[in-house]
Amino acid sequence: MTLFIFAAFGLAQGPEPVISTVTVPIEKQVRQTFEFKDDRVYFSNEFPGGRLNAIEKDEAGRYVVTITPENAPINMSPWYAFKVWSRKKKEIQVRLVYPEYARHRYDPKLSTDGKTWTPLDPQKIVHEGKDPQDEESLPRSAVISLTVSRRPVWVSAQELQPSSEVFAWMDAIAKKAGAPIEEIGQSREGRPLRMLRLGNTSSKRMMLVISRQHPPEVTGYFAMQAFIEKLIDGSEASSAFRRDWGIYVVPLMNPDGVDEGHWRHNQGGIDLNRDWQDFNQPETQAVRNFLSRRIAETGGRFYFGIDFHSTWNDIYYPMNRIYEGNSPRLVERWLGNIQAAIEGYEPRIQATERLFPTRVSRNYFFDCCGMEAIVYEIGDNTPRDFIRKKGEVAAVELMKLLSEPRP
Repeated sequence: MTLFIFAAFGLAQGPEPVISTVTVPIEKQVRQTFEFKDDRVYFSNEFPGGRLNAIEKDEAGRYVVTITPENAPINMSPWYAFKVWSRKKKEIQVRLVYPEYARHRYDPKLSTDGKTWTPLDPQKIVHEGKDPQDEESLPRSAVISLTVSRRPVWVSAQELQPSSEVFAWMDAIAKKAGAPIEEIGQSREGRPLRMLRLGNTSSKRMMLVISRQHPPEVTGYFAMQAFIEKLIDGSEASSAFRRDWGIYVVPLMNPDGVDEGHWRHNQGGIDLNRDWQDFNQPETQAVRNFLSRRIAETGGRFYFGIDFHSTWNDIYYPMNRIYEGNSPRLVERWLGNIQAAIEGYEPRIQATERLFPTRVSRNYFFDCCGMEAIVYEIGDNTPRDFIRKKGEVAAVELMKLLSEPRP
């Protein structure tokens, strides 16, 4: 198994552009309900996570929804979320359009309560403007067919997980585990940056877990949930592990971006996962300061750090094996054990040989604290049950390795 992992580790090549993380302006959307009086059809972005920038009706009778980002240039993660309802039950067509430089990435999920989500039937989605010469190209826009009535329907790029949902989940975890929650700082707009303090918080053996640096990356958040829930499941193994280890978890790194329906950035207009070198943003500063403080308070070490994200397809981004931290080969062995534990599973792994500058979390975690660090990416459309299985297996296999007798 180790041989497979070694062979699968690729090396990133070529210089990366220098990206400033000094705060820049963003364009805040106007929160409102859009009314089409003659049709008695209504659209709204007035809820946390909503994004609908403008809407009009075209000559074909379609409702054309314009989705724009908080600022640009920006990653191609065009988030949208809105509610729609009608005085009378009817079928309508909604056309999702984006700026010229953007493309449609997320096919919609629907909900009637904002809690339970179902993908829209693919037969009710028409992709427009794909490159006929490239089957993998993204469409410029999409037309979706919806049944609307007096009961509002949420239409969202991914399942909505605003700060209220995340904090409720954290409260439930804290109650089950008998663990405290600490506010380690505030976002640029003043929302709390909340941390779960699980396990033995006096321990000198520590690990760090973060997620949602990028607002639309909900599938990575789901994997983080499964991972953490397995660490506190009450089994003999997890109970023993928590007696020995301090586990520190920031499930929502970018609460402003999440609640404001951003495509990528925080309220400072910055990709937080490019700010782990200069620390211009309060969200990254809060984690940096916590790590420094916790190491000083305990005299201990952080042995493992994981940052959950989403991308097109599942992939792991560890440090290359040339870098040895506080627990050499931990991540390599861990990924091999995950593969062995899931029948037929062949993980995609791409390691980086470039440590400096430490713009991304993984590199900073290694450089500041010697953590064996990894970016854990889940695909946009990975089946939700497999996301949970992978997250649980990842937790089980990590506990096994970190519970081994130390030399």
